[in-house]
Amino acid sequence: MALRKETTNWIALAEYDLETARHMLQSGRYLYVVFMCHLALEKMLKAHVTEATQSMPVKTHDLIYLVRKAGLNLPSEYLDFIGRINNASIPTRYPEDLQRALTEYPQPVAERYLQQTEEVLLWLKNQLM
Repeated sequence: MALRKETTNWIALAEYDLETARHMLQSGRYLYVVFMCHLALEKMLKAHVTEATQSMPVKTHDLIYLVRKAGLNLPSEYLDFIGRINNASIPTRYPEDLQRALTEYPQPVAERYLQQTEEVLLWLKNQLM
């Protein structure tokens, strides 16, 4: 089954954002690691929505909404992680207190978010192929 052109573009965008997250980790920009991981997941989920609905997804950053819209049945640990990163999206994107946010998302936390994102993205991509 051939994927829609829009779907392959969402996949490429997700992979681009994942690579950006890796670069942010290397440069010590840990809040942006989490932010870019969220974006990568969002775009891969939008690839799934595009295939499931045969149309472009609505503009949203809500990962749980996208999981439901795509009709995905994720393993529970992946769904738990998506819920966690979904909740981290706003505080890392628009921190009310930068110093507090930096202490809440140090290198080990950013590394875990990146590793889990890589795992979930691979699973999601494999579901499309």
